[in-house]
Amino acid sequence: MRGLGSPRGPEFVTPTVVATVPQDLPQKGAPPKGRLLVAAALVAALTGAAAGIAGGAAGARLSEGSGPAPAAALPRVAPAPSAGLSGLSATAARVLPSVVSVETGGGGGSGFVVDGRGHILTNAHVIRGSDRATVVLNDGRRISARVIGEDDDEDLAVLEVDYPRELTPATLGRSGDLAVGDQVLAIGSPLGLSGTVTAGIVSALDREVRLGSARRTAVQTDASINPGNSGGPLVNARGEVVGVNTAIASGRGGGNIGIGFAIPIDRAAPIAERIIRN
Repeated sequence: MRGLGSPRGPEFVTPTVVATVPQDLPQKGAPPKGRLLVAAALVAALTGAAAGIAGGAAGARLSEGSGPAPAAALPRVAPAPSAGLSGLSATAARVLPSVVSVETGGGGGSGFVVDGRGHILTNAHVIRGSDRATVVLNDGRRISARVIGEDDDEDLAVLEVDYPRELTPATLGRSGDLAVGDQVLAIGSPLGLSGTVTAGIVSALDREVRLGSARRTAVQTDASINPGNSGGPLVNARGEVVGVNTAIASGRGGGNIGIGFAIPIDRAAPIAERIIRN
């Protein structure tokens, strides 16, 4: 089992057909060459005059407002009625403003805003060894934050920024209401890719895994989470936070294999409240 904090840094020319004209050969009964040239000149003159007349007529027609012939239009799908976002698109749009990237001197991860007083919940292993961090909001703004407390046994930590009005609090739900098969989204900054949204289902409830320095129960999900997702929210289809993404079971390559774990919000929220209060 491994935490998900990540170090910085971690995708015709149309051919021209040329006709070869053979040299003039004297033919029996053919008119002299000079006459051919004169005849050609007369034909050219007559052709030019005809073209000028036709062009003048066309110009007259254009001046009368008929306009050029319209270009051929390719078939397109009719625009859908604008009724706002729905489904998972609406869920993601609702939660993304509350999710931040967390950067420290030794690496980083994710987090989310839990109240209107500037508090951000993340994993303890994301900020381990640091007393300050930089949080990057969904719109790219960067804000300095201080670590106000952590719980290593539960692998949770709380950050605080000085300008809470810059933040959008997430809505906390109840992990106790989850059922296996429920649809969920994992949101965070895997491999430094901020604002990444992945979808899956709840694979198991109360799965015993090692979180931090102790064994705890967690929500198991197949939503794709990777290093850098640590501390980001796991949300239900209504956009309510039901867990804190914190660990994955990985193969030899270290990436996601469809088994991720989140600390249930019913356990994480009281710990965050205690850290903030003390």
